Amino acid sequence: MWNTVKNRLHLITGPCSAESEEQVHTIARQLSEKGLVDTFRAGVWKPRTRPGTFEGVGEVALSWLADVQRDYKLRASIEVANASHVELALKYGINNFWIGARTTVNPFYVQEIADALANTNSTVLVKNPIHPDAELWSGGIERIQKSCGEKVGAIHRGFSSFQTSQYRNIPRWEIPIELKRRFPDLFLVCDISHIAGKRSLLHEVAQKAIDLGITGLMIETHPNPTAALSDANQQITVEGLQHIIDTLVQKTSGITDATFLNQLEELRAQIDKIDEDILNAISSRLNLTKEIGTYKKENNVTVFQLNRWNEILETRGENGKKLNLDNAFVHKLYETIHAESIRLQTEVVEQKLPR
Repeated sequence: MWNTVKNRLHLITGPCSAESEEQVHTIARQLSEKGLVDTFRAGVWKPRTRPGTFEGVGEVALSWLADVQRDYKLRASIEVANASHVELALKYGINNFWIGARTTVNPFYVQEIADALANTNSTVLVKNPIHPDAELWSGGIERIQKSCGEKVGAIHRGFSSFQTSQYRNIPRWEIPIELKRRFPDLFLVCDISHIAGKRSLLHEVAQKAIDLGITGLMIETHPNPTAALSDANQQITVEGLQHIIDTLVQKTSGITDATFLNQLEELRAQIDKIDEDILNAISSRLNLTKEIGTYKKENNVTVFQLNRWNEILETRGENGKKLNLDNAFVHKLYETIHAESIRLQTEVVEQKLPR
């Protein structure tokens, strides 16, 4: 199904789009000769944001991929967005699929695909939805699992955002980590091409994925990336791919050295104690907010006080800076604490809590 040999990356490589028979065979041959492919990927139908752009060549590409499977003994994988895509691909002997981010957002689409996959012995990877939503991603995986059982994995391709970022899609690594917590045995791939959006960031994203224990990489490769009909900026040559793979630092998920393990346990014990202190401090803080809620109710004062909130953000940000804490982290932390404080004070005002 997937190459999950310890310390061996599973590589899903190939062009963003299957553009011509010659292009598909050229890149498949190059990747096969270099040993840089476990699964050969190529887009047959391309869901584009704007009409009039290249949307793939459609069914004709399926015969090219069938030839790749025969000639190079590679498993070909394509994106499917509806049941008819699945049915057509199966006719050409292709049963490795991924579900794209635009499809994952809609449970109706996912269920349609799941129904088409029933009893087909297919392998399916589910990309995260466009926006950061672990529930939606989990739901899509669960729907496909009902049809394909253990032959289901996930692809982290980053998330769209209005924020200015160096990445095409912001990684938000905490979300794939949460997905792995929910599905410990799930095969997880990182689509570094769609996160990076440009060649210069591919190695950085790949190394981060490996550092977090992700064992599969999806990397778009093309014989002539600058001439690609879609996503030219993020595709690389086979030589570029070889360089990335050769320079990645592989990590292990565990070690048996007794000295290392003892030191690790000591450090973790210190963290456990600090976490206990943090939770006690937060509990004390929230108890005080309940008292404040009571005073506000007695004096007919609104729960939310903008000036106070701005003061908290400013002063905590300054304190965090002195402690070398990232300002965005401090801001996010206090947003969470403040939201809980508002909730508790509201309950007090509405007399849902005993005074």
